[in-house]
Amino acid sequence: MKTNSGDHRGTPESPGRVVTVIEQSFWETLSDPQRDIQATNSKPSTVWGAAYHIPASHAEEVHAYLDDREIDGYTVHFTPFHPAPSSTITTTTTTTSPTSPITCMVYIGLPTNAQFLRNPTDRDPANVARVISQSCGQSGENREYLYLLEKALEGPEFAGGVDGNGDGDGNGVGRVADSHIADLARRVRAIEGREVSEVDRRRSEIVLENLPGPEMSRGERAERMEEFEGGDVRAE
Repeated sequence: MKTNSGDHRGTPESPGRVVTVIEQSFWETLSDPQRDIQATNSKPSTVWGAAYHIPASHAEEVHAYLDDREIDGYTVHFTPFHPAPSSTITTTTTTTSPTSPITCMVYIGLPTNAQFLRNPTDRDPANVARVISQSCGQSGENREYLYLLEKALEGPEFAGGVDGNGDGDGNGVGRVADSHIADLARRVRAIEGREVSEVDRRRSEIVLENLPGPEMSRGERAERMEEFEGGDVRAE
């Protein structure tokens, strides 16, 4: 969590904290309080994620939506995305297994932007956890963002079949946990004075299941989020 959020998970006066991706070579130049945590993880530094193909008919609308969502400190970059061996690309007419990198558009909060936390004190885990526990923006509480991120990284798409052992062959077992996120989530829960309850976990699962996809229209997206926000979440 190395980037301020003065809109979605905080305010300009009291910005929250959100995640970004930085080059390993730059991270090694930082006086990073998380270095000891990272050193205990022998897996190579790899970023896992999902790539979406947006039909041309929706490209302009989706791009505008993302520009609005990622406006605070993020810029557009085009980077190679290396599909896992088990990946498939499905369109309206075909399903193929990619064998070479795909050029993808991604939003990254670079260290050169004003929102990047350059002060080591601001990056201290205890300080970051305190800020997250107190911050809230137009998209909700900062701690909800953290818990959803933690839950997503524990999801099945990051388990065995996607290379849970970190050797890059796509056939690993186990889960790919992010030690930095796990540590922050633990600290925030400690500040709250409790461990995450089953209701919290169930809420995170429901949010992830119902988040509107990039192919939805603005109207459909608003309707989906309104339905969720008005719902009653219960632990099973």
